[in-house]
Amino acid sequence: MAPLLLQLAVLGAALAAAALVLISIVAFTTATKMPALHRHEEEKFFLNAKGQKETLPSIWDSPTKQLSVVVPSYNEEKRLPVMMDEALSYLEKRQKYGSDKVRVITLVKNRGKGGAIRMGIFSSRGEKILMADADGATKFPDVEKLEKGLNDLQPWPNQMAIACGSRAHLEKESIAQRSYFRTLLMYGFHFLVWFLCVKGIRDTQCGFKLFTREAASRTFSSLHVERWAFDVELLYIAQFFKIPIAEIAVNWTEIEGSKLVPFWSWLQMGKDLLFIRLRYLTGAWRLEQTRKMN
Repeated sequence: MAPLLLQLAVLGAALAAAALVLISIVAFTTATKMPALHRHEEEKFFLNAKGQKETLPSIWDSPTKQLSVVVPSYNEEKRLPVMMDEALSYLEKRQKYGSDKVRVITLVKNRGKGGAIRMGIFSSRGEKILMADADGATKFPDVEKLEKGLNDLQPWPNQMAIACGSRAHLEKESIAQRSYFRTLLMYGFHFLVWFLCVKGIRDTQCGFKLFTREAASRTFSSLHVERWAFDVELLYIAQFFKIPIAEIAVNWTEIEGSKLVPFWSWLQMGKDLLFIRLRYLTGAWRLEQTRKMN
């Protein structure tokens, strides 16, 4: 009996090793060598208040504002207006803005959430750049918490630092409201994030993150993943470049209308996490210095 169990164990280990090698080969051969930073001609302009085309600025220009806010939006006609009203009301109390306070970048094709945010980041004017979800799940005034978290990280190496909004403090409450299956998926995803990519950040997926201009330029110019798992690669890149990261608890409320289908979306993200790790491990993806967009 013992020899049979030993043979089965050896066979299982061999099959697992063969599967890992096969997946690594697939990850390597299907990887694009560098992230595509191309911007279509129509994506180089925005319409001003007079309906005239103006050229968008670049992340590599000198900043002209204290803060830029990037909000990715796809079929968000119901949730976006509420979020924008709250954000603009808060920001106008802090500082009066001119007629160019809102700029809309219309993408030629769907680049995914990460790709849309990158286009916004690359067109930002702020010394600091905030990414925020269109659903308004995080209360916008919590940007002050991120700003304090960012300042507490000073001195910033090469002017780079990131403050991530976090819902980790709400985990116990969310578990009470979730099914056992969804809770299992959540813990499985968190384990994969920790094991494969990012250490020390409990909530990588909160869409409320604040960057210094230099940190945004460095991380987003190296980003390959444009779909839901882009946050994980973004923080993986930040940790590779030793950019200091603060995780800050924020107020968060679940808003109806999420486009994520729990099981299939998390399965896709799990695959993306494995491929992120394998592609960097095999050298299919390499981190280089910041590159300017074509």
